[in-house]
Amino acid sequence: MRQVKEIMQSRVATVDLYDRLSVAKEIFDQAPFHHLPVLEENELVGVISKHDVYRALSPHLDSLSESMKDLNTLKKRVHQIMNKRPISIDECALINHASKTMLLHNIGCLPVTEKGKLSGIITWKDLLSFYSRGRS
Repeated sequence: MRQVKEIMQSRVATVDLYDRLSVAKEIFDQAPFHHLPVLEENELVGVISKHDVYRALSPHLDSLSESMKDLNTLKKRVHQIMNKRPISIDECALINHASKTMLLHNIGCLPVTEKGKLSGIITWKDLLSFYSRGRS
C-alpha cells in the first residue's frame, strides 16, 4: 500500500491569514495550481482556492469600467473568504484513503501534515496521475 507522502507536492505556496486577496490573486495568476493552504504562525488554519478568490473580486477589475470600489475588493483579507475548516491528511495515510476523503467531502485538495505541521499538499490531479499509471 502506497502512502500520501509518495505522491504529494512538498513545495507548497502558502498565504497568511491576514494577507490581502491581491497577494493570493498574484500567486494564482503566476502559478499552475488552484489551492493555497492558509497559515497563522505556521499552523494550518484554512484553505483558499483560485475560485474563491475570483468569486470575491469585482468582475470589473482591469476593465475600462473599473472603479475604486472594484479595486477595494483586492484589499479584502484571506481570512474573510477562506474555508475555515480545512480537511487535512497525515502524510503516512494511504493514497486510497486520500481519494475517499476528497470524494466524501467534495474537495479538490488535501493539505498534508506531519505531526500537525504542513508538509505538503495533494490534489485530485496528483491522484489521477497516480491511478492512471496503474498503481494502487
